[in-house]
Amino acid sequence: MNIPRLEKEIGIEVYATQSLGIGGRIRQFPEDFLVEEILANGSKAEIKPMAIRQISGRGRYLVCVLVKRNFDTFLALQTIAKKLGVSQERIQIAGIKDARALTAQHLGIGRMLPEQVSQVKFTNLWLYPLRFSNEKIDSSLLLGNQFCITLRAINHTSSKIVERMKTVRNELLKLGGSPNFFGHQRFGTTRPITHVVGKHILLGDWEEAALTVLAKPSHHERPESRQARKQLLNTRNYAEALRYFPFKLRYEYQMLNHLAKQPRDFLGAFHRLPKKLCQLFIQAYQSYLFNKFLSQRIHHGLSLKQARKEEYRLKIDSEEYSALPLIGYRQPVSSGKQGEIEKQILEEEGVSPENFKVSLMSEISSSGGLRTALTPLIEFDMEKPMKDIANPKKKMVCLCFTLKKGSYATIILREFMKPRNPIEAGF
Repeated sequence: MNIPRLEKEIGIEVYATQSLGIGGRIRQFPEDFLVEEILANGSKAEIKPMAIRQISGRGRYLVCVLVKRNFDTFLALQTIAKKLGVSQERIQIAGIKDARALTAQHLGIGRMLPEQVSQVKFTNLWLYPLRFSNEKIDSSLLLGNQFCITLRAINHTSSKIVERMKTVRNELLKLGGSPNFFGHQRFGTTRPITHVVGKHILLGDWEEAALTVLAKPSHHERPESRQARKQLLNTRNYAEALRYFPFKLRYEYQMLNHLAKQPRDFLGAFHRLPKKLCQLFIQAYQSYLFNKFLSQRIHHGLSLKQARKEEYRLKIDSEEYSALPLIGYRQPVSSGKQGEIEKQILEEEGVSPENFKVSLMSEISSSGGLRTALTPLIEFDMEKPMKDIANPKKKMVCLCFTLKKGSYATIILREFMKPRNPIEAGF
């Protein structure tokens, strides 16, 4: 089965299921992609939170629900910090949520009153105070996310849609879940460059890393952005670029402002970005390598759930799963056949675990870790196909399911849809 070139660029080289997909499109509207975060204590961030008359609990952190529509997570945090007049470091989240979606997640702010937070209301961004807590919000508290996703513009009949979806579902159930690939949004779908930036940083080429962020155009982005990047690549005049770069490219503007004053200080330009974003570049390259490792594991017919004696493993809900490395300066490759696969990929990439210690920007160094090769599909439900009013003569269907933290809904959707062009399909 043919894999789109865009997916191969992010290390996804195989499907786990062999059945035909239903095609269609996601994210025609932000409301088509609903995400609600669930913490390990059972707290669920709801898109339509119930009215809270009295803020419960005690503690130094005010826990809130952040609801955003078609809004980047990092930009949302910057916007909130500016509105509240606080450092962004005082705001914590458990996980990054999709930008092209309607999402709800938990957010913690140190030393903040509910009355102050209630003033935070923007178009497409809302903040609701929930409770006080002494526990800092971070990824260790995250259990997973609940998704309700509408697939539109499907050309098949209702019976054919149901038949194909049931077949794919049964294949995934037999497998024990879905391959735990990192999804498209980890890398940037219209311009998948975050892992490329990460690799340049790891190899110490800060200039090439900066130029990749600023001046590497994509055929899939807006014409004005593409033209601005091409012009900068030709001129390398950062001060001049401030006059013609689209203002919506905020991160690029932050870097350009620095380079306009110090044209050779590419490392300094990265220091102008949020630390979490810079960490994401390194993590994206780890993700790319993981996707390559997992693709080749599937290609070689190795089990996704059962680990061999010499391989890494992790427990999920007291059940043991095969695990692959997220390469870092403390995380070596696997042993055995899987290790041979990983060593060959690292040699081809020209990197080693030691490269993940970034001496010039130590705060983004990564020690690495492990990630399961398979993710369980929880509470999966598919509704009956309906007429798609937004796309006459076509069908739509809604899928709802829950995934453990770190797993991507788009990876589940690609198995059901088998899109020929992920960008046109809304990925």
